[in-house]
Amino acid sequence: MSEQNKVFEYNYSAKEQAEIKRIREKYEPPRTESKLEQLRRLDAGVTQKASVWALVVGVVGALVMGGGMSLVMTDLGDKLGLPYAMAIGVVLGVIGLVGVALAYPLYNRVVAKERERIAPEILRLTEELMK
Repeated sequence: MSEQNKVFEYNYSAKEQAEIKRIREKYEPPRTESKLEQLRRLDAGVTQKASVWALVVGVVGALVMGGGMSLVMTDLGDKLGLPYAMAIGVVLGVIGLVGVALAYPLYNRVVAKERERIAPEILRLTEELMK
């Protein structure tokens, strides 16, 4: 047997094959989105946008409420030199509580507005898909 006929072959494991596939997908030309995929993306976008807004309002409200609670329950106001720290803490706590309470109604409002906004596109796509 000559030196040219000797070949070394190596097979990659399933884990390595999956990694190779993920890397390859990054460099392939973008494929066109099917109508069903577009419909799913539009539908998911409605609740995703609403969730982001509700989370931001809820988290900021919780942080403000926590700041108010820390002014009421500790001597932080005295250390910071704040006059009427208790009253400021109560006001901050109530403002934060309102923010937390408004998160869910905000979610519902954003979902309703987004559904109204994309309804014509969703209806058009569903009509095309149901034919």
